[in-house]
Amino acid sequence: MSLSPAFSEKSFGDLPGWGDDDHLAAFAAFKRSAFHVLTKPYRTGSLGIDFNAFAGAYAEARSVSPANRSEARSFFERHFVPELVGAENGGAGLVTGFYEPEVEASPVRTERFTVPLLSRPADLIDVDEENRPAGMDSYLAFARDMPAGPVEYFDRAEIERGALSGRNLEIAWLADKVDAFFIHVQGAARLRMADGRLCRVTCAAKSGQRFTGPGKTLSELGEIPLEKVTMQSIRAWFKAHPERIDEILWQNRSYIFFREAPVEDAALGPIAAAKVPLTPGRSVAVDRLLHTFGTPFYIVAPTLTAFDGNPFRRLMIAQDTGSAITGPARGDLFAGSGDDAGEIAGVVRNAADFHALIPRGLVPHGLVDGGRR
Repeated sequence: MSLSPAFSEKSFGDLPGWGDDDHLAAFAAFKRSAFHVLTKPYRTGSLGIDFNAFAGAYAEARSVSPANRSEARSFFERHFVPELVGAENGGAGLVTGFYEPEVEASPVRTERFTVPLLSRPADLIDVDEENRPAGMDSYLAFARDMPAGPVEYFDRAEIERGALSGRNLEIAWLADKVDAFFIHVQGAARLRMADGRLCRVTCAAKSGQRFTGPGKTLSELGEIPLEKVTMQSIRAWFKAHPERIDEILWQNRSYIFFREAPVEDAALGPIAAAKVPLTPGRSVAVDRLLHTFGTPFYIVAPTLTAFDGNPFRRLMIAQDTGSAITGPARGDLFAGSGDDAGEIAGVVRNAADFHALIPRGLVPHGLVDGGRR
């Protein structure tokens, strides 16, 4: 597989702020992927960044620990070549933010805690081209197992009206439906249980339908101007219009099922699609059909200052994906866990340039006078 023409080669000197970044933090995230692939390799994305070409970088990452930022920077410069990723529309790419919410919860339903987080139902099955019935939407990756064959699964409105009641699927109960919805959006959460325990839930499966964000719905209804849509503005609208919460949320037919997971390192996020814990400020979700997990991306978003007050220029590692993350120059930045991380993630929607760091073996000729040999 050859590299896509979506890539155009650059030099590290072309990357704004490259020398000022904390490459050591990015290396720590990269190293987690390097150890995971010993268990299961990542799939090569359709843009042609061959997973096998990472072998040398992964082997070194498993065996060394750079002493400082300079050594970590040298590691990436030895093994990779930066390539600008062209956006689908020919303009800049786009970054948004996500985080791991932390909320109060109860292991049992109470007068206060009435909103459940559900585990995966037994009749929810994976579907692909081999077992997909004729006429079923090709988007659906999950379906309901029925005697006559798979059918589309219950959607959000049906489930919240009780389609799965009585199956003992409840993992925990929350006090607020909007909190539960945003946990669905983020795909994970830390739960502060009434008995003092801190536990985590992560995505186990989906009902399968397409995601429709409440911000898009509210904008189309004229309730919030599109340029003012943030997690904070959406929450404020729901607080002012509690009688319309179901009306808006049920426009999103997608429903998330969870599983329990330990909080082994409070400094790291949940284990995500690349099967490693997410690193705050260093893990990015990408379109997994196009890109290869484990790929480093140097992302430049001059108007984004929410992370540390400075224009965003960071080396990130592709370690997650999401149904709304589509396109070659599209990323979702992991901000961390808890309310402070939520304040950052909720306002991120910025133009950005994406530079994929591609293994040198895939770009054998390098640059001559700014162009390929």
